[in-house]
Amino acid sequence: MRKLTLIFAVVLLSLCSAMPAAAQFRFGIKAGVNVSNLHFDKSTFDSDNRAGFTGGVMAEFTVPLIGVGADLSAMYVRRDAKFMEDNNITKNNRDYIEIPLNLKYKLSLPAISHIIAPFVTTGPSISFLTSRQAVSDVWKNKKASWAWNFGFGVQLVKKLQIAASYGIGLDKAMEFTGNSELVNSGIESKNRYWTVTAAYLF
Repeated sequence: MRKLTLIFAVVLLSLCSAMPAAAQFRFGIKAGVNVSNLHFDKSTFDSDNRAGFTGGVMAEFTVPLIGVGADLSAMYVRRDAKFMEDNNITKNNRDYIEIPLNLKYKLSLPAISHIIAPFVTTGPSISFLTSRQAVSDVWKNKKASWAWNFGFGVQLVKKLQIAASYGIGLDKAMEFTGNSELVNSGIESKNRYWTVTAAYLF
């Protein structure tokens, strides 16, 4: 995953240096809500959707004539989870600093692009845990986890961006510890989440 992210970043840097004269750089603030779910690859665990929130800062690079660009954010994220194991409910409220890096394409519509401009995004993100690792006697949260995001949205009057994205966890969000027959069972729990945000760019 790290190699893929490095390649992705190199492609974006190449894009940024291709047409510097036409490039637009903007910064802003972003906030929103997320609905997350811990996805287990074993049917013995059942998790439901839980609502959380997010907020932070964002930087955007765009080449106006072709509508291609990128955005980079630093976000505080609260992801709450609740799952059932052997008829016992376990709650896992997690705080992260998430850094998503997205390739962005804005559709330029003649005559109205200064009012409304749809866009799509995709790219990797890494989340660093800032809350406790321990979940229970045999579960702990990982300090960092990777995901890949797919999103869409709309830009209004060149300042406000409303977006929704779906993140697919690429590695384990939690792992087993201690003395348990499940430690080496290969069970994986990965993040899955929808995020809806509003960003204001200066």
